[in-house]
Amino acid sequence: MKKLINDPDAVVREALEGIEAAHGDRVRVVYDPMVIVRADAPVQGKVGIISGGGAGHEPMHGGFVGPGMLDAACPGEVFTSPTPDQMLEATKAVDGGAGVLHIVKNYTGDVLNFEMAADLAQGEGIEVEAVVTNDDVAVQDSLYTAGRRGVGITVIAEKICGAAADEGKSLAEVAEICRTVNGQGRSMGMALAPCITPGSGEPSFELADDEMEIGEDLPYESGDTVLALVNGMGGTPLIELYIVYRELAKFLEGRGIMIERRLIGNYITSLEMAGCSITLLKLDDELTRLWDAPCDTPALRIG
Repeated sequence: MKKLINDPDAVVREALEGIEAAHGDRVRVVYDPMVIVRADAPVQGKVGIISGGGAGHEPMHGGFVGPGMLDAACPGEVFTSPTPDQMLEATKAVDGGAGVLHIVKNYTGDVLNFEMAADLAQGEGIEVEAVVTNDDVAVQDSLYTAGRRGVGITVIAEKICGAAADEGKSLAEVAEICRTVNGQGRSMGMALAPCITPGSGEPSFELADDEMEIGEDLPYESGDTVLALVNGMGGTPLIELYIVYRELAKFLEGRGIMIERRLIGNYITSLEMAGCSITLLKLDDELTRLWDAPCDTPALRIG
């Protein structure tokens, strides 16, 4: 195993120092507890939006902090949920008086810790709403998850909700848009090879050379228009992701479903895992307009 790290125990902190060095004009980094905050937060009168999750999935979530997307992100240790004190720090840092939306992926640790942070923040007079994303169809009945996980739709929700918040919509309105995006989105992941976490030095699972892991669910109809995200897991080159997109476009076209917006690249990774995920969001005029609104973050720029 070869990795460009100095110390397995310092990976997250040193990566945050790199983010601060590279993007200090857009974000500021708090180290105790660890939080990435947009440089101009809090924006007065605007709903603040935060998310978070274990490190190792970059650019999610810290790469999506900036105007038009997240106001702050909480990075946990590698593949480990952030702590309530991180989430509380982030909530307080982005509270501009209009309340704060927590976008929470459906992992037990994330859900419990964000709930605790929301209670603490509300005790300090900050209005908080939370929306849990659960778009991963591959683990609907898995023994290892509490229902569907939140995956690709989370990034799409962060972008669309960020635009809604920038327009001055209320906390209740932004949260409802987030629920709509989650309800109209589905993701399917496919792994070809495991990743190796810095702390363990061992593959996270095993797949034979002739195996892959896959799941599928398409609750869409002929005539629908969708946003399609073909996301790399970190170890799959872009040339292969475009081959996947080619197949996806043909598959949907054969069912009368039109891709109106698309995103191809590494947006939610698992270290160096080989594989990809596909996320689809059923669009309407409002969601399309909010997706097209400008955003300026280290990992995604639109407009």
